[in-house]
Amino acid sequence: MAAETKPSAKVLRAGAAASNITPPLGMEIVGNFAPRPIAAHVHDELHARALVLDDGQTKLAWVVADTLSLGREVWDEAKAEITKATGIPASHLMLSGTHTHSSVSAITHSRPELNYRRFIVSRVIDAVRRAHNNLEPARIAWGSGQLPQHVYNRRWKLKEGMTNPNPFGGMDRAVMNPSSLLRPRLAGPAGPTNPEVFLISVQASDGRQIALLANYWLHYVGGVPRDHLSADYFGVFCGLIEEALRADDAHPPVVGILANGPCGDVNNNDYSGKTPAVARKPYEKIRIVAGDLATEVLRVQKTLQHQDWVPLDARQRDLTLEVRRPSPEMVTWAKTVLAKPKDAPEQHRLEKPYAERVIAALEAKPDRQQAALQAFRIGDLAVTAIPFEVFTEIGLELRAKSPWKQTFTIELANGSMGYLPTPAQHDLGGYETWLGTNRVERHASDKISATVLDLLKALKQGEAQ
Repeated sequence: MAAETKPSAKVLRAGAAASNITPPLGMEIVGNFAPRPIAAHVHDELHARALVLDDGQTKLAWVVADTLSLGREVWDEAKAEITKATGIPASHLMLSGTHTHSSVSAITHSRPELNYRRFIVSRVIDAVRRAHNNLEPARIAWGSGQLPQHVYNRRWKLKEGMTNPNPFGGMDRAVMNPSSLLRPRLAGPAGPTNPEVFLISVQASDGRQIALLANYWLHYVGGVPRDHLSADYFGVFCGLIEEALRADDAHPPVVGILANGPCGDVNNNDYSGKTPAVARKPYEKIRIVAGDLATEVLRVQKTLQHQDWVPLDARQRDLTLEVRRPSPEMVTWAKTVLAKPKDAPEQHRLEKPYAERVIAALEAKPDRQQAALQAFRIGDLAVTAIPFEVFTEIGLELRAKSPWKQTFTIELANGSMGYLPTPAQHDLGGYETWLGTNRVERHASDKISATVLDLLKALKQGEAQ
C-alpha cells in the first residue's frame, strides 16, 4: 500500500525594492500657488518604494512614490506595464503618492529631457518588477502604535455668527490654518485627528527584514526651502527604518515605506495657541516628526508575532461621480475678476487663481469621473485605497464600520481627484471645500464610504467561501 502524501505547507512569499524617482533640476516645483519656484537643489533623493506579497494563489502589490500626487491616467499607464511583466492584475496594484510638496508635476515638459511623466512611470514599473524578482519565503505581522503629538486638525470653526471671506466674494464658517489674529474668533477644530500609526512588518523566513510599510494620517510637514526637491518627512522616516532594520549586504536591502492616510484636513501645526511658537531651521521639524514616528513604529514592530502564511485577497470598483460645476453667479464673478486691470485692488489674495479655476471647472470635460476604489485583505487586516485627499473623519468612519479586525486607508491612491470633504464640512466652507480645490459632487464622500464598505464586506464574504 502506497504511503499517504502529506499536503505541502502553504508558503507566503514577499519581495521589496525602491527606485530613485528624483526629478531633474530646472522643473517647476508644485504644491503652492504661483509664482512657483524652479527646482535648483536636491536635498534628498525621491523614491518609489514597492512591496509585493504572494500567498501562493493571490499576489498583492503596493507602490508609494515621493510625489505630490499622480492622476489616474499616469497610474493606469504604469499598471498596464506591471501586469504585462508580472501577471499581477491591475486590481491588485495599490499605487499612491506621499504628497510631498517639494517635487514636480508628472507632465510632459516642452523640453524632452524633462519628460518626468515617462520617467516616473518607468521607475514605478521597475520598482514592482524588482520587488517581484525578489520574492522569497517570508513571514508577516501587523499592528499599530500611537503618536498623537504631531497631528492637528487644520480646519477651525468660527464662533457662532462669525464668518471669514473666501475668494468668491462669499463668507465661510471654517478657516484653514487660521492666523493668530483670528484666534479670538475660533470656536474649535472642525474635525478629528487620528493618533494611530499602522504598520505591516515583512521578514524573510530566517528573520531578516524585507520591508516595513507604515501608514500615518498626517499631511507633509514642510519647512523646506522653496527651490529644494525633498521627500519631506516620508523620506527621512524610510531612511531611519532601513538603517535600524538593515541586515547585511548579501541580500536585497530592507525597504521602508510610509503611505499617507486620510489627512486632507490635518497637519503638524497647533492653532489652539497652546503650543509655543518655535523658530525652526529648514528640515528641523521634518527630522523631529520622522524620528518620533520611526521610534514608535520600531517599538511596536519588536512586539509583533510574525505568521508564516496568511490569505490575501483584493476587490476593486470604479465609482462614477459627477463633476462639480460653478453656478451662473460664480461664472459672472470669475469673469469680472479676470477682466480687472492688473493694478486693480484685490478683494481676496486668491481671487484670481480661483477665478481661473471656476472657468476651468465650467469648461472641464467630461461631466463624470471614475474613482478607483480598492480594498485589500492580509489575514484579518484590511487596507483600503481612495484617490482623494480624504478628511480624517471619513477614514475613522471606515475603520469603525469595517467588518475586519483592523482597517486602515491609504489616500491619493490610484489617482488624484482633489479634496474629499463631507457634506457637513461643505456647509462650513473653507479652502478644502472651494470649487477648484474640491472637484466633485457634494455627496461624493457618502458614496465613496458606502462603496468602500461594500468592498470590505465582499472581502469578508470571500473569506467564508
